[in-house]
Amino acid sequence: MKPCLAALALLVIAAPLPAQSQTFNSSAGPLAVETIARGLVHPWALAFLPDGRMLVTERPGRIRIVARDGKLSEPLAGVPRVFAVSQGGLLDIALDRDFARNRTVYFSYAEPFEGGGRTALARAQLELGATPALSAVKVIYRQQGPASRGNHFGGRIAQSADGNLFVSNGEHFTGRDSAQTLDSHLGKIVRITPDGAAPKDNPFADRAGVLPEIWSYGHRNPQGLAINPADGLLWEQEHGAMGGDEINLIMPGKNYGWPVVSFGVNYDGSKVGTGRSEAPGMEPPLWHWTPSIAPSGMTFYTGDLFPAWKGSLFNGALKFQLLSRLDIKDGRVVAEERLLQGLNERIRDVRQGPDGALYLLTDADAGRILRVVPGK
Repeated sequence: MKPCLAALALLVIAAPLPAQSQTFNSSAGPLAVETIARGLVHPWALAFLPDGRMLVTERPGRIRIVARDGKLSEPLAGVPRVFAVSQGGLLDIALDRDFARNRTVYFSYAEPFEGGGRTALARAQLELGATPALSAVKVIYRQQGPASRGNHFGGRIAQSADGNLFVSNGEHFTGRDSAQTLDSHLGKIVRITPDGAAPKDNPFADRAGVLPEIWSYGHRNPQGLAINPADGLLWEQEHGAMGGDEINLIMPGKNYGWPVVSFGVNYDGSKVGTGRSEAPGMEPPLWHWTPSIAPSGMTFYTGDLFPAWKGSLFNGALKFQLLSRLDIKDGRVVAEERLLQGLNERIRDVRQGPDGALYLLTDADAGRILRVVPGK
């Protein structure tokens, strides 16, 4: 009897992958790009466990543990049902700052809601026994506002030193005007406690008619959040339309302009909002990409493998299929270096590993985990 195709697929994705490497030039010398694992279905985010293994989300609704030799675990039990349509599905994942003690993880996803989906954030305990699983799963945040039919969920997570969580929310593409109103979470970055409450020092916590979780507004589709370890400030990256992808320094209560101002234009070539790139009372980006590179995933580099790049901000690119390094000086972006051009794969996430290497996820039906280290 022949084994079924599903069983064969499981055998393929569970097998460790032999080391493979490509070499690219950079300002820090040759870069070696190694394949650590493959066979992930549209992987969206990764987080490192204390022992060096990785938690990886797959957009169709699975979380796997990836061993250091590249072997993939079976999907973890306990993941809620997700709205896996178009850009929707299982999104970001992050370990709590006190994970070694409390085993708490957070993950974002498009939750089924009224014929579509909305961004949600759940908290769970990670059980690392013989059969890893999630337990005590609890949804601590649900986006308020109309559902998305499949676009612009945002979904990135960042945890600050005080333990509070930032979560990015897209404006669902069809709800762009909601990014400028404060009665929904569409087009917002929210700040919540690990239990899901709105901290009392949030900028709109005491304003009637305003959702108290809102930290900033006027965003389109933010798929990158990172806290700068140099000063603890929150940086954000978001997709524009045709042009106008942005890097923003996120400050409480500020308006980041979408869809009133933009460096890009609509997909039909018409102007966005006022047709201007700036306006009084709206924060300009620190950097923008026009034409769009379609950025996703970002991290500040603090490792020792690339000492010349300490403090740089790395961004994945889906459309342009590259890794963007932004040189940061005194809180400003002063230059960009485009890396791994010719890789020819959509980069969904970028993280710094405990070994100081850069780890990338490629967004594909058979996505890979890549490790970037100095070449020879």
